[in-house]
Amino acid sequence: MQADLSVVTGFALDPVATVDVEMTKIDPWLWCYDRVIVSDSTIARQVLDEMLAQLEAQHWQQRDIFAVHLAAEEALANAIQHGNGCDARKNVRFVCLLYSDRIRIEITDEGQGFDPSALHDPTCDDHLHSPCGRGVMLMRVFMSRVAFNARGNGVTMEKDRVPREDCWK
Repeated sequence: MQADLSVVTGFALDPVATVDVEMTKIDPWLWCYDRVIVSDSTIARQVLDEMLAQLEAQHWQQRDIFAVHLAAEEALANAIQHGNGCDARKNVRFVCLLYSDRIRIEITDEGQGFDPSALHDPTCDDHLHSPCGRGVMLMRVFMSRVAFNARGNGVTMEKDRVPREDCWK
């Protein structure tokens, strides 16, 4: 049985209030997490910590945990800062599905969105000193797959788990 993760069951506007959290053991997922948070980096850190704890509990490689951490942190920061303009009245939805062989993260904000194809390559000489586009570049480098929704206010990222015997290749 698969849960319909497109339904958000509630919003919390008070950053210290308990927000709706759905953690369920559902096949084929080892862990499923769906949380709506206000645009606050402290609460985003709590979401990241819960996700990272699950990766640790499933004995993911440290380099893969680092990659997922960096990409998810960048995506959450972009949603809060660029998407929602740090407006605590706006929410960010964080969905995480942990499978035995990969992790899938979906982050959506309430902003206007953007065109990711319009970002300049931050590694080109002309843009080396510009901070724009670095977070998206890091997400693309460290994750196996990265896709933005049509509106540009949501990102879906997946990271394939590297088997232990392949970690030195």
